[in-house]
Amino acid sequence: MFLTGTAALMMLVSGAPSDIGYEPLLDGHDAIAVEVIEANTELAADDPAKLINLGIAYARQGRTEEARAMFEAAMRGSDRVVLETAEGEWKESRHLARLALQMLDRGEFRAEQMAAR
Repeated sequence: MFLTGTAALMMLVSGAPSDIGYEPLLDGHDAIAVEVIEANTELAADDPAKLINLGIAYARQGRTEEARAMFEAAMRGSDRVVLETAEGEWKESRHLARLALQMLDRGEFRAEQMAAR
């Protein structure tokens, strides 16, 4: 299980037909999450859930600059959507992207920050 802060950012998007890498991210399979998200042609390039989850996967792989680019794109995007987090909370996408950037700056996505159950 991941630290609550990381899990809180992962987008579930209940009932969505598009796969945004939620399950692989939840299971700690970041490379698989990246493959799944990038292969999903149903998602728009600027989809906030896609950008945030891709950013999380990149950050946990140590791909800091790529993660930063995803989070910043989610913050700048024209779409403001409310997304369901892994913890069942509904949050505005720009707020989540801002939180993700703060976590990235604090190093909270590093491997040593993960905890096993």
